[in-house]
Parts: sequence; structure tokens; C-alpha cells
Amino acid sequence: MLEQLFIFTRGGLILWTCKELGNALKGSPIDILIRYCLLEERSGSTSYNYDVPGAAYTLKWTFHNELGLVFVAVYQRILHLLYVDDLLMMVKKEFSKIYDPKRTLYNDFDDIFQQLKKEAEARVEEMKKSKQAGKPMKNTLAKKQGQVQRGMFDGGNKKSESGDDGGEDKVKNRSLENGDSNCRFGNESLPAEGADKGKENVNSKTGAFDVNKLQKLRSKAGKKTDTVVKKGSKAEPKKIMKKNRVWDDSPAKAKLDFTDHVTEDEVQNVAAVAVDQGESMMDKEEIINDSESEEDDEEPENDNKVDTKKKWWFSSMFQSIAGKANLEKADLELPLKSLKDMLMTKNVAEEIAEKLCESVAASLEGKKQASFTRISSIVKAAMEEALVRILTPKRSIDILRDVHAAKEQGKPYVVVFVGVNGVGKSTNLAKVAYWLQQHKINVMMAACDTFRSGAVEQLRTHARRLQIPIFEKGYEKDPAIVAKEAIQEASRNGSDVVLVDTAGRMQDNEPLMRALSKLIYVNSPDLVLFVGEALVGNDAVDQLSKFNQKLGDLSPSPNPRLIDGILLTKFDTIDDKVGAALSMVYISGAPVMFVGCGQSYTDLKKLNVKSIVKTLLK
Repeated sequence: MLEQLFIFTRGGLILWTCKELGNALKGSPIDILIRYCLLEERSGSTSYNYDVPGAAYTLKWTFHNELGLVFVAVYQRILHLLYVDDLLMMVKKEFSKIYDPKRTLYNDFDDIFQQLKKEAEARVEEMKKSKQAGKPMKNTLAKKQGQVQRGMFDGGNKKSESGDDGGEDKVKNRSLENGDSNCRFGNESLPAEGADKGKENVNSKTGAFDVNKLQKLRSKAGKKTDTVVKKGSKAEPKKIMKKNRVWDDSPAKAKLDFTDHVTEDEVQNVAAVAVDQGESMMDKEEIINDSESEEDDEEPENDNKVDTKKKWWFSSMFQSIAGKANLEKADLELPLKSLKDMLMTKNVAEEIAEKLCESVAASLEGKKQASFTRISSIVKAAMEEALVRILTPKRSIDILRDVHAAKEQGKPYVVVFVGVNGVGKSTNLAKVAYWLQQHKINVMMAACDTFRSGAVEQLRTHARRLQIPIFEKGYEKDPAIVAKEAIQEASRNGSDVVLVDTAGRMQDNEPLMRALSKLIYVNSPDLVLFVGEALVGNDAVDQLSKFNQKLGDLSPSPNPRLIDGILLTKFDTIDDKVGAALSMVYISGAPVMFVGCGQSYTDLKKLNVKSIVKTLLK
């Protein structure tokens, strides 16, 4: 049974719901659909499953892009209603006839909807009856065909057993036994006896298979090749040897090794060096030069079908001048394929690039094309809007504001850094600590990486250089207990923020993921930051999705804590391959809060959404 059907505008104004259905939905499936499907550019999917305690719904939708309307049907997932897709298309067609942008009430649509619902249900019933009626007919037809085949096979056997068969029948039987189904049985395919004898005589006279002659030919060929190799070896030029490079023996002027141990007497000097590094890049606004001339839209390439490309180009040019009533799916295929390839070259995961193109196609299909506008320009503009919508944070996370709010409540603000091995968690934790220090915030580090050798010493070095207190308990300790004691110590000494460093772990390592889930459950941090590399492509999807999945599955809480934000490292090494940022945000819904772009403490900045989108579509 259909639970409810909604018609609303893209701005969120509900125009009509079925009063006769009147079923009260549990939870808020429409709000979740808008938040996680329509705003996150997942509208290219066919359906969405929504689970709440005591109910499980399936939501299906369609758009009328020209009018800016959304049609959503909600029903119990266990029912598997077959008429919903057909009903949505019928409702879309009929409602568009009476739609008026100035109207907000459509009570007269109730009777039309009931009639459409009955028609859709009747079509499904007829389809079921026709399928059931067609099954026995297929079975009887198959039986008849089997009987005919068996009769033909038996007839052939009887004919061969009777003994009344000529030479042609023997050839047929031999050919069927050998499995040759393409041989012909006419007189042309059977050579005459005289011709066979003639061929045998010719072969015997000429000696086509004389072994002695064949061995002589082989021996002559071997001698020729030997002589060629010997002559070629004498004529080979001498190899030019590369001259050895002479390096300067003078000693290096500057010392390059900065890993010497810092003694307690040198702490003041080290702290002074850290302070003199300057202002963190987090507080500097990145300026984008919009006056640069952008490249013209290129026509989509299709190496295998050059003619199709030319036809598409001429048709698009004609449509750009004359305009088109409504854009169809076929009109969008080639421009979207070009955009998909462009996104993949910028390190966007293939699965995400494909879903984005499907979502853009769903938002443009049926829209009117204005005159003097190319389809490729329309598609690119829609993709740009979609990318900005995805990368823009859905909720405001202001760490400085939240730190002061926690300070007023008398508790420290706790940030946990998680991620896979070798992405730079400890280094970027120190960059965040330096940025917080510049805003007069008391920071304490917690060395909860009790698994990797040298992790505590590495964090201790950063704390000594920045003159930040560090809480450590050594190795082979429970990281959840260490973090809990560090938070208690921060409350006693008046620290405003506790930055918790954790061990790097792969998303498939269940023991370490269980320990991380326990740490987050026991300490309830204010912010969980996933530290990931900007170099990864498709692996970013796997890392983030499995991290969130493991944190949810292994947590004893009914409402598990997942990743709140992302810190991208090594952003200065990727040039224009910025697609990992899009992949991570799309798969997790968490915003990119920090971007690491160097080795010093000041090399930490915000993600500039406009710059990323411009780079992706360049």
C-alpha cells in the first residue's frame, strides 16, 4: 500500500499531498531525502531506503525540471509496489497541466490522483495475468519442439539401421560424428575417384614430403644465418662509453641535517624559532584571479565515432542558435561523458564521477534550452553548481567559537585525529596546535599512539618546539584510558584544547579499528578529524566509507559517532589533481576543514571551494 505522495517545489514549498492516504510517516523521510540525496547530488539514483525504529520506507522520485517540481512517493519497503514508477510519471504529466506558479493549493487534484492510482494498479494486474497465462503456452511449445527434435533424431537412426544408404549418407554420418556441421554434401564437395588418384600420383612424383630435401634446406638456412651474424659482428661500431661525472670535492656550506637531539638548555631557542615562523595560512584569505581568460568549452571527444562527434557538433551549434523546447537524455550524453573523463583525470573516483553525471542529467532532462546557448555550456554550468553545493559545508564548524563555548562550560575541547598509516597525522596535529596557539588558546597534546615505535618521541619533539605540554604513558597501553586521563589532566591544569594523536591503521584492521571505536565511545570527543592524503584517488572512497562503517558497527552505542571533518595532507604535491577532496566529501558528507600544504607549522590553510571547482572543470 502506498503510504504517501508529495508534490513540492525545489524551494521546499509543499503544493499537494494525498489526504485520503493520510498515513502518518515515522521519522522525517522527506527531510532526509532532500538533505542526503537532492542536496548531495545523488538524485540520479532510482530510490532511497529510509530506516527508523519500527518502520522501513522506500522513497522514489521524479523531477519536472522545466517547472521546478519534485514528485516523491513513499511506501513500505516490504511491499515492493510495481506501479509506483508508472504512477509517478502519470501524476507528473497530469499535475503539470494544472500547475500555476501563483497557486499554493490544489485540492481539485485529489480525484485525479485516485483515478490515476486505479489505472496504474489495473495495469499491473493485467501484466501479472498475462505473464501467468503465458507460462503454460511456453511449456507446451517447448515440449512440442522437443518432440520434433527427438523425432528427427530417431528418424535418422532408423534410416542408418536399415542399411539402405548410399555414399552420401556415409559421408553425412562421418561428418556428424566428427562434429563438422558446415560441410556440404553436394557433388561439388565430394572429389571424384580419378582426381584423388591423380593427386596421389603427382605427390609421389614430385616428392612434396621428401625428408632428405627438407633437412638439406634447413642446413643451408642455418649456414646463411651464421655467416650473416659473423659478418654483422665485425661491422658493429664500438660502444660509446659514458664518461664518469666528476663531483665537486668541496664540503657543503650549509648543514642539511636538522634531526639532532634538542637538549633541555636549547628549549627556549627552539621555542623562539617556532614563534618567529610567522602567521599561519589558516588566517589568510586566498585570492582567486577571476579576470583570467578561461578556456572555451571543448566539444566532447569520441575517438571511436568521429562521425557521431561531427553530427553532434553541428546539431549542438544549430540548437544553440534556434534553441530547443526540452533537453532530452540523448542530448546530454556526450557533454556529460566529456565532463566525466575530465573529472577522472583530476583524480575523482570513477564511481563518484558517474553518479555526479547521472545527477546532473536528472536535473537537466526536460529543461528548456534558451537561444544562443550551447548544451555543453549548460551542462558545465550545472556541474559547477553541483560541485559547489557538494564542497560547501552543510553545517558550520567553527573550532575557535566552539573552544570558547567549551571553556565557558569549564571543560576542554577534545579533537581526535584518525587515519591510515603514514598520512601525516602527528605533523598536521602540530600545525593545528600552532594555529590555536596564535589565537591565545592553551593546547595540550595527548600521545595515544601506543602502537607505533617512535610515535611518542615524535610528538614529544613537536611539543618541545612549540612549548606545549604533552601527556604520555609510553607504549603498549590502552589508548582509550590514556586519552581519558589526558582529558582529566587538561581539566586540572586549565588547558583549553586537547589534541589526541592516535595510531595509523588500515580500514580493514579490525582489532585497531575496535580500539579506535572504544576510544571515541569512552571519551566522546567534540571533533573527530579524518586525516587523509590528497594523493589518493579511488582509495579515498574505500578508506572513508569503511572507516565510518567500522566506527558504526564496532561501537556499543546505538547512535555511534562518525567522522566530523577531514584534514587533507600533502596538498602541495598534487598540482591540479584535486579530485580526492571531492571524493572524500561526497562519500562521507563531512567537510574539509584543514588543508596541509608544506612542512612548516604555518603550512595549514582552509579549502577554497571556488578554487577547487575551477581546477576540476579547467
